[in-house]
Parts: sequence; structure tokens; C-alpha cells
Amino acid sequence: MAVSYMNYTSPSTQFTYDLSQNPFFKKNAQNYINELSVYQLNTLGNTSLLDIYLSSGGIVEPHYHQNATELVYAVSGAAVVSLLNPFTKELLNFPIKPGQVANVPQGWWHYEIATTDNTQLLAIFDAPVPETIFGSDILRLTPASVLAYSYCLDEKKVKEALAPIQTTTYLGPPNDCAKNQASAAMPKTQTQHYPASRGQIATGYPPYAQRP
Repeated sequence: MAVSYMNYTSPSTQFTYDLSQNPFFKKNAQNYINELSVYQLNTLGNTSLLDIYLSSGGIVEPHYHQNATELVYAVSGAAVVSLLNPFTKELLNFPIKPGQVANVPQGWWHYEIATTDNTQLLAIFDAPVPETIFGSDILRLTPASVLAYSYCLDEKKVKEALAPIQTTTYLGPPNDCAKNQASAAMPKTQTQHYPASRGQIATGYPPYAQRP
């Protein structure tokens, strides 16, 4: 809902905005994110969005939003939205094409991978400013000794494996990642979850062949 204390007669009231004027992160010309929050458009109330552009294989790194649910809408191209259900411990993978959405509940671990070039996704949040914890920050800011001790790992190998992560990744793979290394890590299969019969709760999307 709109902010109750907003003075809609004020000359500072904002009703329109060009998202290209507020880049959130840019990896390159094909992979970048623009952001819209209440800081850019003060009449938004409890809503905000990220305008995401990805080339094939581009990934919005694993993360979660501690203050908002995220609705991912495909504008163009195609992507797979993956989320970890904390109740069932199941990793769910939902392919979406233009006109389709996937919903990520507040606080759920998730990521998005583009499966074609020229993919555009709108990530819409029920908060005036989306807050995010990124996987790259968890990995680089947690001491390697703690990770090694927690999971009975070789601390030297943990440090070596995580050493390249020097900043928040946002969109991966990083530009300096070896092409064959990125290809090897790219998920080869995705599990699709289809809805139950009418009158039951749907758990995913029907096959594309059944969609109009």
C-alpha cells in the first residue's frame, strides 16, 4: 500500500522514473541490473523491483531476501528460477518464459540462470527497498577456519577454493572465470514441478506444450 504520510501535493512527489538512471550492478553490456526502490520513486509504498538482463548461462548468484518475497517475471528470453524449500530440504527448479512467473517466499535461498541470450527478468518485491544476503559474501566473509571446522574440511583447501571471491559477485560467472571452468559448473539438467489437479495447491508449472 502507499505510504500514508506521503504529501501528494508536494512538488517533490515522484510518479515516474527511468530505471536506466539507477544501475545496481553491471558485469558487461549483456549482463546487468537496474534497481527501482522508494529512494528513486517516493510514491512506491511497499514495492520495489530489479530489472535484470542476462546472456545465456548468466546467473544471479545464490542469495536470499530477508525482508521481502520476490516475484520473478520473464519479459524476454528464458531462465530457470531455483529455490531451496527450507521445510522439505528440496531444491526446486522452475523454467520460465515470457509471460510466466516464479515466486520466491521471503527468506528462501534461490538463484536464477538464463538459458538463452537476451533474457530480461523483472524481480518484484513487497518491500520499499529489497535487502539481500549474497552467497559470495557468506563464503568470503566467514573465516575459512570456521568453515573447515564446521564441516570437517581441509582449511588450506577451503582457503584456496574461496580465494578468488574478493567482492560480492551479484552476476556470475565472473568475467575472469575460465570459459571451460564455467561450462563445467553449469547445471546440465533441471527438475520441473507441475501443478496438482484442480482444487489442489499447485507446486509448479505445466509443460510449455500445454500452455497457450
